[in-house]
Amino acid sequence: MKKIPSPVIAVLSENLPQLCSHAEINNLFMHADAPGEPPEETKSVKTQAWLKRINDHCDQPLEVLGRLIESFMEIPDHVEESVSLFGVDIESQSATFKKKLTASLERYNLRYLQGGYISDGSTAPSRSLSALIKGRNVPAIEAEFNRSLENVHSEPREAVSAACNILESIFKIYIEDEGLETPTKQDLQGLWKVVKNELGFDPQRIEDDDLRRILSGIFSVVDGIGAFRTHASSAHGQGRKLYTIKPRHARLAIHSAHTLALFVLETWDEKKQR
Repeated sequence: MKKIPSPVIAVLSENLPQLCSHAEINNLFMHADAPGEPPEETKSVKTQAWLKRINDHCDQPLEVLGRLIESFMEIPDHVEESVSLFGVDIESQSATFKKKLTASLERYNLRYLQGGYISDGSTAPSRSLSALIKGRNVPAIEAEFNRSLENVHSEPREAVSAACNILESIFKIYIEDEGLETPTKQDLQGLWKVVKNELGFDPQRIEDDDLRRILSGIFSVVDGIGAFRTHASSAHGQGRKLYTIKPRHARLAIHSAHTLALFVLETWDEKKQR
């Protein structure tokens, strides 16, 4: 169970009193299913006490936090714009609050996802992949990476599509950068065949039996994710059979794709160093 970090509590305790009345703060916390009755304190102390109570008594404090900050993190674009006062542009309080809250969450590998969800940085492969792609200046990969995580709760079909697109983007960039012949069929399986052969991903050449089994399992992920996108994601229309994708299914596809993507990029880097 991950608790709400103290700096996040501090940001909320400092800014909510400036944006909300006592009644509005009470309504926010009750809407988020915060436990107990409203503390009889000043707005700042009330906010801090209630957040600490959430940490102490809730099974999933970050779920409550997501619902609590949803209206502030999803403010319309026109509300976020700065206002002009005596000819000087001043950023709105709501925009400033959102930026402070986002920065405070990021310090602890947390990020707000649309719909009132807080991601705890996803899996270790996802965090490592995020760090790896940020240093490559490849907007296409980074965009699909963000899209997969941002839509896992609200649009799991979209998240599955993005998970597949991450692999396709990496494979296409590898083929282009290495000057390889582009396959006639540029679907996920066609691109993967070129990349795995070039990088020497042949389980039969691995002497260690255990490692060979792991590699064989990981590589079957490509076929699985490709088929999953074809049959169940937002990338294609649905036939008579309608797939019901839940966030846990999307996370399975995302984490699998991120694990393989990280392995491909790390192997590519090692090959260039040699």
